[in-house]
Amino acid sequence: MKASKPLPEKGVSVQETLLEKLSHVLRLRHYSARTEQAYCSWVRRYVLFHNRKDPREMGKVEIEAFLAYLENTRKVSLVTKNQALQALLFLYREVLHMPVVVALHAEREQKPVRPALVILTRDEARRVISCLSATYRLMAKLLYGSGLRLTECTTLRVKDIDFDRERIVVRGGTELRDRVTILPAAVKQPLAEHLERMKIQHEQDLAQGYGAVPIPGDLPEKSPRQSAAWGWQYVFQAASLSTDPETGAVMRHHIHKNSLQKAVKQAVKLSGIDKPAGCQTFRHSFAAHLIEAGNDIRIVQDLLGHRNVNSTMVYRQPAQRTNQQVISPMDER
Repeated sequence: MKASKPLPEKGVSVQETLLEKLSHVLRLRHYSARTEQAYCSWVRRYVLFHNRKDPREMGKVEIEAFLAYLENTRKVSLVTKNQALQALLFLYREVLHMPVVVALHAEREQKPVRPALVILTRDEARRVISCLSATYRLMAKLLYGSGLRLTECTTLRVKDIDFDRERIVVRGGTELRDRVTILPAAVKQPLAEHLERMKIQHEQDLAQGYGAVPIPGDLPEKSPRQSAAWGWQYVFQAASLSTDPETGAVMRHHIHKNSLQKAVKQAVKLSGIDKPAGCQTFRHSFAAHLIEAGNDIRIVQDLLGHRNVNSTMVYRQPAQRTNQQVISPMDER
């Protein structure tokens, strides 16, 4: 995409492109890396859709035309369309500082009714986990036993596991809020053995002049040695070293989330379970089974990291259906 006209704002280089400026503002607002990637992608598509026209020369009409194209031609879901809209509104309001008013129906469209959650039984969850190989099996046990999200599991750090208190500190979850969840007793020993192997790998990396990992915020500047400290290492390390796209440094990153997703999908097939289950299904099952066992909804809310208890309430329905002994008319005597 062609670079946009310079944005003469204080502290911003006139050589910055529009996407660079967008990324800069998103990071200042502490948006996640995934949101930054998605917003930049939508802005790029928007500009290309209008033949690389400068966004400052466009507005309400062009935004609605792009949204109509997504809905009518690309047949995207309502959730996807709303994300594109929010990305463009952020561009105009927060980056370009241009007031843009789109059609009210477009900005106020709500998400469709959430489909029924896929919940595995306890036996089904264990069957899927048993079909996974060593490292992926351990990761799935944390998804199911601790209620971790996929990304929270792959980016878990050594320092955030407390074996003595049997808990895991989840850093920077949804809305960048930390939370504490449980470390299953059944996972402690295999996890400790896994970390012993990872520590040997880390010491070998250090001996070869590597061993650093990406660390958040300004810690690399304040304490450069922290990036090579054992506590900051990923629990589930990648099999090989790779180059960090931002710094250019050679580091050992974490296992890619796609690898775990593919492994779980394959395990579901091998288990013979006819449900559209995935990594997130373990988290759903974790919550539903805790509520089914009689745990307080507020406790489950804290473990999941939900800000609003209504987000946790959706797990009560599967539990209630399990507890209720409903007899079919065909079975009545």
